[in-house]
Amino acid sequence: MQEVIKSDKKYAVAVILSGIFGVLGIHHFYCGRMAHGAFDLALAIVGISLMQSDDFSLFMIGLGLFIIDVIHTVIVTFILLVGNYKDGQGKLITYPGQKI
Repeated sequence: MQEVIKSDKKYAVAVILSGIFGVLGIHHFYCGRMAHGAFDLALAIVGISLMQSDDFSLFMIGLGLFIIDVIHTVIVTFILLVGNYKDGQGKLITYPGQKI
């Protein structure tokens, strides 16, 4: 069985960032997952930018991208809440009292 190492990232900070700024991927940057954060941020920016278009098809594409980002954020926040989310170094971000 693989040994699990506890991360030094604070659980509460990661959850709060995910809850407030999750769509922008700020929690990924905090957790050291830079590529994941950049992708999440780009997805939000492109989605919101396309929703500003007067072209209905571009609006729908932007809305779709934004909805995908929201769904992804909900899933990642859930994984974080239950204590299964790993930081950029592969260490587990644990909730207080979690047994590893």
